[in-house]
Amino acid sequence: MPVPEATDAGRPHLVRGLTLLAAIAVVVGDTIGTGVFLVSSDMARVAGSAPRVLAAWVIGGFIVLFGAFCYAELGAAFPKAGGPYVYLSRGIGPLWGFLFGWMSSFLERPVAMATLAAGIVRFISFLWPPIAHPWFTGHVGSYRFTFTTAQPLAAVVVVVATALNYFSVRLSGAIQVLLTLLKVTAILVIVVAGAVVASRISSTAAPAVPPLFSFTSFTALLTALVPAMWAYNGFNDLGDLGEEIVDPQKNIPRAIIVGLAIIAGLYLMANVTYFHVLPFSSVAASEHVASDVVQSFWGQGGAQWLTLAMAISALGALHVVILTGARIPYAMARDRLFFKFAERLHPSFHTPSGSLIFLGAVAALLALSGTFEELYSLFVFAVWIFFALTAVALLRLRLKQPHLNRPYRVWGYPWTPLIFLLAAIALTVNLWTVRPVRSTIGLLVTVAGIPFYYRWRSAMPPISNSEESKLQ
Repeated sequence: MPVPEATDAGRPHLVRGLTLLAAIAVVVGDTIGTGVFLVSSDMARVAGSAPRVLAAWVIGGFIVLFGAFCYAELGAAFPKAGGPYVYLSRGIGPLWGFLFGWMSSFLERPVAMATLAAGIVRFISFLWPPIAHPWFTGHVGSYRFTFTTAQPLAAVVVVVATALNYFSVRLSGAIQVLLTLLKVTAILVIVVAGAVVASRISSTAAPAVPPLFSFTSFTALLTALVPAMWAYNGFNDLGDLGEEIVDPQKNIPRAIIVGLAIIAGLYLMANVTYFHVLPFSSVAASEHVASDVVQSFWGQGGAQWLTLAMAISALGALHVVILTGARIPYAMARDRLFFKFAERLHPSFHTPSGSLIFLGAVAALLALSGTFEELYSLFVFAVWIFFALTAVALLRLRLKQPHLNRPYRVWGYPWTPLIFLLAAIALTVNLWTVRPVRSTIGLLVTVAGIPFYYRWRSAMPPISNSEESKLQ
């Protein structure tokens, strides 16, 4: 399965327009979206104590750090559009790369886009509560569904963000740097202000701390990791832009590791502030944790301004999810393993216009279908299956191709990729037991791509010896 170079003569091509700073902004901006501002309440409800919640953030940070090492090595070795689609194709086999790309195109990126849009609207509902009021409720068997103004508004947000990505990658990079600075500033404002004034606020309502080491605590911790993993998701996406990053062999590993270190530090500081300012029961009951924390010491006006900043920062995450995600169906279509329209590049902007329109349409439909919590639970299960497979690909490539050019090598090999692999397996199994229906939907969507793979594969011309050598 050949992977053409980005500079094929006579055709529009991707351009290297993202510097190291822009690449770090992509990692930070993609990862910090709505999660850290919202999911601590979900984690508190399932974990039952603040120490368990903080433990979930710390453990999650180490898990994704080990995963970041894997993606840094693979991204530097294969700086191609599509990222994990290329890694899995080279490391395990073309079918597995295709299934990742299929899952990403129909589930991962559209669901991430819809989830972020739902989170943005959730922020807006803090400023204008009538958005969240239901105007229709129905039942299909035992399933209860509710429609509010928030759902069509989330679909509109998806369409607008997709339109922004239609223009040049350099402009997208500049937008991402600005939006990332805004979201980092918003978190730092919460942390610093909380540290200054929290000592004046009583938070004596915290429940008794349950034991950290028991079977119940272990399962609660795994369940609390699900929303934490949603908040950490994004560290792996930079490789999708491999053909558009300046000096990718050096800048991909640097951006992933530096970006993740910034993210983990900000997340932990923010959550310590939440539990320092508010009683545990208030965090668990909150629909807008960060906004409620700010409101407790700055009043309604301060909380509204910060909520607006957080909504804009979530828009930045949505922007980069679309930016990176559109390169996956583009790379597959370029290899003749996806619908042909996804291969189209805009002749002037050099952006994958066909893929952008496709992802925007699917995500807008998903935004109409579910709530913030429902969407990210479906998203996390599907993604972590392929996180595990990516670790397998790295381990297999080390064994099968020991002389492959690797500008960056995983720290702590083989233990760090093995820990990442085991953690990914544990998270997916636990999520399957906790949310079997949505997990099954995610699996069915993924395996539904298999007949399409064999249909497109059979229609491809034979691979020449020179093209075959590119895959070795």
